Amino acid sequence: MCDNHKNKREGRSIEDQQAHENDHLKWRRRDFLQTAGLFTAGMAATLNGVPVYAMGNVFQMAPLASLETDRVLVLIQLRGGNDGLNMVIDRFNPEYYKIRPTIAVTESNLWALDEKNGMPNRMIDLQPLWEEDKMKVIHNVGYPHPNYSHFRSSDIWASASDTDEYLNTGWIGRYIDYDMPAFLDAQPTVPPAMQIGVQTDLVFQGAEANLALAISSPQEFYKLAVSGQLYSLENLGMTPKDIELFYVRQVANSAFRYSQSISDAYNKGRNEVNYPTSNLAQQLAIVSRLIKGRLGTKVYMVYIDGFDTHAEQNNRHPNLLNNMASAVRAFYDDLARQDMDGKVLGMTFSEFGRTIYENGSTGTDHGTSAPMLLFSKGLGKDVVGNAPDLINTDQYGDPVFSTDFRDVYGTVLGSWFGMPKEVTDFIIGKEPMIIPGLVPEKKPPVGSEEFGALLGHRISPSKADTVEIRYAVNQGGPMIMELLDKTGQVIRTFWKDAVDKGSHTLEVDLKQYAIKPGQYSYRMKVGGKIYQRTFEF
Repeated sequence: MCDNHKNKREGRSIEDQQAHENDHLKWRRRDFLQTAGLFTAGMAATLNGVPVYAMGNVFQMAPLASLETDRVLVLIQLRGGNDGLNMVIDRFNPEYYKIRPTIAVTESNLWALDEKNGMPNRMIDLQPLWEEDKMKVIHNVGYPHPNYSHFRSSDIWASASDTDEYLNTGWIGRYIDYDMPAFLDAQPTVPPAMQIGVQTDLVFQGAEANLALAISSPQEFYKLAVSGQLYSLENLGMTPKDIELFYVRQVANSAFRYSQSISDAYNKGRNEVNYPTSNLAQQLAIVSRLIKGRLGTKVYMVYIDGFDTHAEQNNRHPNLLNNMASAVRAFYDDLARQDMDGKVLGMTFSEFGRTIYENGSTGTDHGTSAPMLLFSKGLGKDVVGNAPDLINTDQYGDPVFSTDFRDVYGTVLGSWFGMPKEVTDFIIGKEPMIIPGLVPEKKPPVGSEEFGALLGHRISPSKADTVEIRYAVNQGGPMIMELLDKTGQVIRTFWKDAVDKGSHTLEVDLKQYAIKPGQYSYRMKVGGKIYQRTFEF
């Protein structure tokens, strides 16, 4: 064993008891705060011990684009720090077997990705996805000067920050902020991002609000999806206790302003394969049904817990990998039934990897880099990058990462979602290296009217001093129409109310609004988007 492998860093192992416990205390404390709703932008309540989350400042508007014209990202979080060396095995590497005499995955217990790389047989459910060109592996993903704290490293991955940089927004939150500039003025009737089974995360935090809806568990989601509300208002009497309970339940139910859209999508979609009984599989079953029901949410996050394998790793880690593999396989088989598996990109990530050597408890401690897995129809099958160098390690005995996780994020934003380069640079906070061919590039849509359209304007042929503005929305809901002067300042609001799905004409009496001749712009806000045209009279 290399001497470097013996070096320790504070808090990475259970032998460093105090530092390790302090980190877990912080981790649990933040989970508590999230459960209490203190990390959300809106209100929070607890009914019968069940946390309820809601967005603040919600003004219902038209939904996001349908799946026919848009792509979806599903983030699969492996919580606790996944041991990547035992997930993607560097076959025939003698150093791997030397430093892991007990926990290494032997050649007889793996299936081959290619002549150099393999996966444990407990992940055999992924083999069809690999063979059908629906899966890629990115080796040795990490970041400079890694942090070994669950708490801090999770924030680094969520915010796409440097180790010594503390950001209060997440990379998906910044993406949605850009993609939906009118979010706070004209919010959609569906959540731009959604979590099932975990509280709202920093990854979805925008500049003004957390942009994800979090449902505490699959069971609670079913209540919302089937009935449109979490808590029944029936069978309550007129006692002070029942009256108070009725009020609290009514407030909680009304807080779920996305409930109708979610219920409609859930009832329209259906699962067409049998899912495993694991928690991750049940989360993905819900996501699949919402996608197939055309909800329109762009980003989902699901999770599987338990990867902090300090002891007896062989009794835990293979089962976790099996649960992940079987859940992902069912998810993509389900999507494929309606030819939607090419519109959904799945991406695994974890806050860090594990030490490359096993410890005295036949486990592994907090490490640095680890592989990421990508899934989608048309993705191809490939192992990107090289396996970690187990000999030429850093001072703590960890391999030096070869792919910055922010380069993966940047590639997803630029290629999968079609963000312009300068926007991707802004969201990531640095100029990421785009990984060629990692994911299929999104072709620019014809026009830019995903949620609505300004169809033009004209002077009314029958009413003097009246301008007719024609517009269309793809689903009923409130809409805002404003007039701006040449400097871009809003000087009038023509409309701030609900409209029905379809094409409309808004008549604007220029005298009534005291609009003098000149050059102006009119702007429509709908579904979080902004559409604008100029006119002169």
